Amino acid sequence: MKKTILFLLTLTLLLGACAPAVTPTAAPAEPAPATATVIPTAEPTEEPTPEPMVFTDDLGNELTFTEYPQAILSISPSTTEILFAIGAGEQVIGRDDMSIYPEEAAALPSIGSLWGDLPTEAILAMEPDLIVVAEIVSAEQVAALQELGLQVYWQKNPTDYDGLWENLRDFGALTGHEDETETLVSELAARVDAVNAAIAPISARPTVFYELDATDPANPWTTGAGTFIDLIINTAGGINAAAELQGDYTQISSEQLIAINPQIILLSDALYGTTPESVAERAGWDAISAVQEGNIYPIDPNIMSVPGPRLVDGLEEVAKIFHPDVLE
Repeated sequence: MKKTILFLLTLTLLLGACAPAVTPTAAPAEPAPATATVIPTAEPTEEPTPEPMVFTDDLGNELTFTEYPQAILSISPSTTEILFAIGAGEQVIGRDDMSIYPEEAAALPSIGSLWGDLPTEAILAMEPDLIVVAEIVSAEQVAALQELGLQVYWQKNPTDYDGLWENLRDFGALTGHEDETETLVSELAARVDAVNAAIAPISARPTVFYELDATDPANPWTTGAGTFIDLIINTAGGINAAAELQGDYTQISSEQLIAINPQIILLSDALYGTTPESVAERAGWDAISAVQEGNIYPIDPNIMSVPGPRLVDGLEEVAKIFHPDVLE
């Protein structure tokens, strides 16, 4: 009996030792309350006010813009040519009747002729934010346009190539095309330098008569000293036959011209029907060397007298006429 009790007691202990230990289960944790992330709202900022751009024209008038003008009315041939040459053509909305170069300019609507009173109604109808003009428009006409509330930039005609470069740069700054303008000026200046270099060693220079208008063939109009035409003739290696006459533009008699005896005649009035043959038929002109040698050349007056970039074309063209062996 004692053995039985001992056996049962031993068995109970053995079974208790072999049973797996029970690990108490921890109570589930309470979930942490959700917290909202607050993103600070940026304070509204005002658009910065553009710095005003102030320009002074050659009359001393100040013009102020907060952005480059995008609706430009150009009412002189030189200013029109300059604007298109520097890359500002897309900002030009209109022109005058004489502004016909380049072709893109000629395709723009025109306000009409500048002869007589300015067509102010046509100008106002264009609604320009800027009007650009050259000396063909008087200071009084500029003032009249300003009284209508219009911004007008007046540009003086240059008297030399450095002045032309300055005019180009003024318009480059005015329209936001300064880089394109500097590129153009560099190219044009290099062409002028090339002509100067070619002409410099030449000592023999022909006397040149530049004919503006021969409505009265016995007393044709020409250009004296101090004009850009005179500068081109001299720079191209010629001598202006009318350099000693008084006045920028003046008439010269047939007797005076025959006495001067120019070796070359340039016909800027060829555009209006004057021909070398008609010149040779003028009374007494058969005594002139240019007529005897057949050295009478029609020339486009716009590349000689419109004070824009094509004045370099004019220089190159007449230099080739004066000195064909040097400049081809």
